[in-house]
Amino acid sequence: MGGNRAVVYKGPSRVAVETIDYPELVLKDGPGVNPLNVGRKCEHGVILKVVSTNICGSDQHMVRGRTTAPEGLVLGHEITGEVIEVGRDVEFIHKGDLVSVPFNIACGRCDNCKRGDTHICLHVNPDRPGSAYGYVDMGGWVGGQAEYVMVPYADFQLLKFPDKDQAMEKILDLTMLSDIFPTGFHGAVTAGVTIGSTVYVAGAGPVGLAAAHSAQLLGASVVIVGDLNEQRLAQARSFGCETVNLSEHDDLGEQIEQILGVPEVDCAIDCVGFEAHGHGHQHEEAPATVLNTMMQVTRAGGRLGIPGLYVTGDPGAKDEDAKVGSLKIRIGLGWAKAHSFTTGQTPVMRYHRQLMNAILSGRASIAKAVNATVISLDQAPSGYQEFNDGVARKFVLDPHGLISH
Repeated sequence: MGGNRAVVYKGPSRVAVETIDYPELVLKDGPGVNPLNVGRKCEHGVILKVVSTNICGSDQHMVRGRTTAPEGLVLGHEITGEVIEVGRDVEFIHKGDLVSVPFNIACGRCDNCKRGDTHICLHVNPDRPGSAYGYVDMGGWVGGQAEYVMVPYADFQLLKFPDKDQAMEKILDLTMLSDIFPTGFHGAVTAGVTIGSTVYVAGAGPVGLAAAHSAQLLGASVVIVGDLNEQRLAQARSFGCETVNLSEHDDLGEQIEQILGVPEVDCAIDCVGFEAHGHGHQHEEAPATVLNTMMQVTRAGGRLGIPGLYVTGDPGAKDEDAKVGSLKIRIGLGWAKAHSFTTGQTPVMRYHRQLMNAILSGRASIAKAVNATVISLDQAPSGYQEFNDGVARKFVLDPHGLISH
């Protein structure tokens, strides 16, 4: 086969669409590829023609220069595609299948995978448990913001859509199954959201909106979304959330009391992560703000879901502690209130089949909640810029022009 156009990280605030190698069923050397993974044979994998691939806030952290990502890294871990080549050892996935790819790569064979903890697979990243496509320090698996991509461990990982025509009709919803819908749902589940819960969601970006929609699906009575961006808050209100503009208010508890009558919620979800800012008119970056605020406003005995990304290497952090992921968290407050915390990547496979069924049945409308917006591969650089500027959209790349606009 010929080339393969893809979105490539070119240094802080710069991405470009370039031609890279067409994928093969082997992991070759390249930017970000762990030396111990070079030459790894993947006859258990498939080659996909990418139907849709999304720009994620996690990608944005790298593009801002806030990680140790190397220049030349091919971006993209939210992938939906059609199988066009099948490895020798693949038994249950076939050419022509339309599939969703979990962003976390998992072998299905290690102890963690067997427990369902596919977000911390022990066999795919030589540096530490857990891996992902097109992401810094995740083993070097080539990203999927491209025309074609290789996906390993296909039989175990891939979610096949039962009807291709039906799937293409709902592709803007189904494309969210690779990451942000399960991630938002995981945040809500681990925060303990259930029938009648009152919920605070920190952040009205795509993952925050997915968490808010997930909390509604789980039966929350009130979902309150906080952010500094009024445009994104308006998107949250569009599907029934209460909102708090944190650029205008210092005291979140006071704002929650105006909504609920009490200054606390049953549970809270952090969808911001390590680039958090303080509150009020003169807000500056303060990476522990969201975690500490959630502890303040969550009732004693409550739970905190933390799908927001925190890293061990942030060269752009304001102080030396934050550069290695050490934040000034009020753990004493969390201890005093007997809070439970759940952090880390989302084990996508724990949720994606159920969420697919919710989409196909019309129960879930995630594309509407996150304002899914289709752009071409060539428009990816402008999409990254608009996303960085705070636009209230979830950009979906359409590398082959297969999505009806």
